[in-house]
Amino acid sequence: MKSQINDLNQVPIPVMLLPDDFKANTKIKVNNHLFNKENLPGHFKFKEYCPQVFRNLRERFGIEDQDYQVSLARSPPVRGGEGQGEGLLLTSYDRTLVVKQISSEDVADMHSILSEYHQHIVKCHGSTLLPQFLGMYRVSVESEDSYLIVMRNMFSHRLLVHRKYDLKGSLVSREASDKEKVKELPTYKDVDFRNNMQKVYVTEEEKEKFMEKLNRDVEFLVRLKIMDYSLLLGIHDVARAERDEEEAEEPGGEDEVEPDNGLAPAPLVGSYGTSPEGIAGYMNSFKPLGPGEFDPYVDVYAVKSAPGAPQKEVYFMGLIDVLTQYDTKKKAAHAAKTVKHGAGAEISTVHPEQYAKRFRDFIANIFA
Repeated sequence: MKSQINDLNQVPIPVMLLPDDFKANTKIKVNNHLFNKENLPGHFKFKEYCPQVFRNLRERFGIEDQDYQVSLARSPPVRGGEGQGEGLLLTSYDRTLVVKQISSEDVADMHSILSEYHQHIVKCHGSTLLPQFLGMYRVSVESEDSYLIVMRNMFSHRLLVHRKYDLKGSLVSREASDKEKVKELPTYKDVDFRNNMQKVYVTEEEKEKFMEKLNRDVEFLVRLKIMDYSLLLGIHDVARAERDEEEAEEPGGEDEVEPDNGLAPAPLVGSYGTSPEGIAGYMNSFKPLGPGEFDPYVDVYAVKSAPGAPQKEVYFMGLIDVLTQYDTKKKAAHAAKTVKHGAGAEISTVHPEQYAKRFRDFIANIFA
């Protein structure tokens, strides 16, 4: 990846993207006869899809190539992307990026919407609840292909999420399983949200801003006949984080253990001289942040709770799983579920317009 980004840096940025840029790709073939055999296969091929398009998108999302390269490739990523969709998820070492394994069908779907997605991002000046797609790759090892897409992490690189919901606006089969509920950070669903009497406490102004973004993004998804997306909601409890931090600082609690406090261990910053510090590095090194504080240029999906809220919280809200188009598979699932639950039941597979209306109505009511 470093090599691809470095090569891309030698290419002048085009004045405008051309239709061919949305079909382009670059390939590298690697033959490591002796180097690092334990960690890397001897031979592999690496392909980057639409490099100029994703470079342009990164720029519009305020991410510089060098920072992207450092966050993605300075240290190996770790497992676990906090439930940002299905499939294998890795998080970059500094927690600012999520690398998701996708299928070849997803790659085709991504190609089919990329031009419209790019136009949408240009129109809304990068202000969106959609995933921020930053790069798409194929790695081939011994004729086995893996496809990867890189996105900005919707959750914070710094503030731990204490509660998490995946909301679709349907109450049929939308409850976390018993197996899910015993996990350290379960992904709760719509029925759990209702049963827990959960609410999002933000100011009227923040709610309006959020709903405006949501409506614009959902209209875009309807135009592309996309459905089955969810709102990912992560909640950081500021008081709990402070308590956990105090406990960790008490004498005897200072052994080098994996911190269980409300702050994710920050990546080591400032120890590399003047080299770029990755996506979160600049702010980390110049401005210490207090409990529940975040940098809106890094944590772009974050919203603070309103001053009069029952407890001080930070909410992370974004749209996930946005590649499912209403195709034959969905139509078949819809027919089957209609037979099972009856035509009026709130099932999750409905037409894109119905899905969007039900989704927006539900999300508009999550606020206190």
